[in-house]
Amino acid sequence: MNTLAVVLSGGLCAGGLTMVVMGLLKVHPPSVRAAADAPLSRARHWLKGVSRRTWIASGLGLLAGLVAAMVTTWPLMIVVGPFAAVGIPWLLTAPPNRELELLVALDRWIRGLASSMPTGKSIADAVRATRRQVPATIAEQVAVAVLRMDARWSASDALRAMADDLDSPHADACLAALALASERGGTGATATLNSLVDSMQARLRALREIEAERAKPRVVVRQVTLITMAVMGAALVFGGSFFEPYSTPLGQAVLALLLLAYVGSLVMLRQRTMPPRRERILMREGQR
Repeated sequence: MNTLAVVLSGGLCAGGLTMVVMGLLKVHPPSVRAAADAPLSRARHWLKGVSRRTWIASGLGLLAGLVAAMVTTWPLMIVVGPFAAVGIPWLLTAPPNRELELLVALDRWIRGLASSMPTGKSIADAVRATRRQVPATIAEQVAVAVLRMDARWSASDALRAMADDLDSPHADACLAALALASERGGTGATATLNSLVDSMQARLRALREIEAERAKPRVVVRQVTLITMAVMGAALVFGGSFFEPYSTPLGQAVLALLLLAYVGSLVMLRQRTMPPRRERILMREGQR
């Protein structure tokens, strides 16, 4: 009976937290919004950014945690359930590689510029002519560069400012070559762009090979985690009294430490498999 009371209390606490979250998401009258402090506003903004899929996974994880807590008499399962449903998939999936996506977009853009250069256009004219075929990843930055050139910025300055907007070493290498080509006028611009395309293709091949090597340890850890969860689930059902020590408060504390250690190792793995931040090469004097 005491165990059931603990589990029900944990469920009520989780339900109360859910109601608080829904209250934060509720639209309040202007007078109430004006009285809200900045931290609460930031919390509402963060909660609104959470996808519906994440909310559904959290709810299902909470339900599974409540069931597991009632079966195992472990209150800790109420917390483990939602985290396992949301946190574990996030830790075991490949992190986004912005540099690779950016380099792919720049490669497509430079190819479009190179194809328009033989018609006699300058770098600035080619950028204007191809602005509607720019990949979505860099479309906003290219549009801003065109507006700057229309506002009588030189093509070189507009491209350097675009490099600051993108804030990437790969973009610096690409836009520095474009800026130099624009300063020389039409002389050798086509050859410069073709050489730049070849260089970017070589860098893309290298980045993809590196990304494939980084994915290998994630695949192994994903398999080990799934096997471990399946084996532990079966052991909890058929293990009998083997796990009884974890039902005590000390056992729950030990179990929490073990789970935190494993989650910490997954966090370290994710950090190790993320591409390191490289220093930019095209920076203005005030940014150094």
